[in-house]
Amino acid sequence: MKTSSQAFKQTLSRAFCLSAAVICLSASNSAWALFSDDEARKAILDLRKSLATTQLELQGEIDKLKTENADLRGKLENLEKQGEDISSSQKTYYQDLDTRLGNFEPRTITIEGLSGTVQPGEKKAYDDALKAFQAGNLKKADEGFSAFAAKYPKSPYLPLALYWSGNSKYANKDYAGAISQLQSLIKRYPNHPRIPAAMVTLGNSQLESGNKAAAKKTFSEIIAKYPDTDAAKDAQQLMAATK
Repeated sequence: MKTSSQAFKQTLSRAFCLSAAVICLSASNSAWALFSDDEARKAILDLRKSLATTQLELQGEIDKLKTENADLRGKLENLEKQGEDISSSQKTYYQDLDTRLGNFEPRTITIEGLSGTVQPGEKKAYDDALKAFQAGNLKKADEGFSAFAAKYPKSPYLPLALYWSGNSKYANKDYAGAISQLQSLIKRYPNHPRIPAAMVTLGNSQLESGNKAAAKKTFSEIIAKYPDTDAAKDAQQLMAATK
């Protein structure tokens, strides 16, 4: 069976031969002497008819090739989309698998610059306490973070647990507890990215507990150590309010 490409080539060849014949007949005046006028006209008409037929065949082949190309493009685009869908499904699958495995075996991860081993159930315990804080259930949040700190003292989540526990205590007006918790955080993790914000809460706790001198000192330290931070802006405003 002939392919579309072979049929196209044969049609093109016929068109070329017919065109060559027209050129040859036009170029030789003596050739027309072999024909009568009627025969010459008939030969020209037949040749034109044959050329027209060939042109139609060529156009048909071209249209057919265009259709086939469009079909191939459509199939290729469909295959590309299927590939993207498979890749996305695999990514989701491995993410889910990784999450499930994390519930059954320890993993080493990095949280806000601090690396450590996370035990099964550890992240859930932290997330549950954080959800309680975000929901405004500050007592439950404080209890959750305190329990987390006691159970996972080497967790990479510990600085965050201490930070949110200090904020929970401050929100509950347990200023002494907040001061103790936040000072512990600052001492153990002096370079942690949460320290500037923790110091603002510490200063507020000192201020609310009536120790203005300690609060001013804390605010001054924030401005000196972290001058280009939001914490420094907050400290400047609080300093002005304590005068």
